Amino acid sequence: MLKGLIFDLDGVLTDSAKFHLAAWNNLAQELGIKLTSAQLDSLRGISRMDSLNLILKYGKQENKYTETQKEEFAAEKNEKFLEQVETMTPADILPGITELLADAKKAGLKMCIASASKNAPKILSKLGIASQFDQIVNPALLKRGKPDPEIYQKAQQLLQLHNDEVISFEDAAAGVAAIKAAYQFAVGIGDKQILKGADYIVKSTKELKLDQIVAVFKKNNKKVG
Repeated sequence: MLKGLIFDLDGVLTDSAKFHLAAWNNLAQELGIKLTSAQLDSLRGISRMDSLNLILKYGKQENKYTETQKEEFAAEKNEKFLEQVETMTPADILPGITELLADAKKAGLKMCIASASKNAPKILSKLGIASQFDQIVNPALLKRGKPDPEIYQKAQQLLQLHNDEVISFEDAAAGVAAIKAAYQFAVGIGDKQILKGADYIVKSTKELKLDQIVAVFKKNNKKVG
């Protein structure tokens, strides 16, 4: 029986992902690294330091800097990102999300944020939807980033639910892989080929309808049972 929903943040509830990618791209350029569109896109859904290490790997600079320097780079990127966050308003909530959250509340479902972003509380506050969520996973307390299932397992634990009682939402391949590794029902938002591991896929958030998702979730659970 469905009892809770778990959401990634960037690219799912709001398009703050574009701010992240722009900030990473600027940093990469400062380091003399030119990222392809595919390389930049691969940074979606993974933690700050994992993203930085991946950029350095792409630029064949993974052994060029100390951990202290890397932390300084990550902090610089975050400052630029936060400048953009300050401009966010409820108008930046993606289409269909307000209705989805309202339907979930009416259905009595618990909700949790499972984002690699340490800025999730601030972003939710700017969007005016922080009160909608019962829990937010603190990524600083996690040992492993997506595609490891730890963040989704933690979200499930915070909601005090079992893996067959939750539906989780992602827009990145690493996130979908994390959900499935946690043995949860995965809703993918975006390209079908990239998110093919998900149980239910829509092209955009405006296509997210709770009743339709729940119908597929119930069928899926019957098959598993």
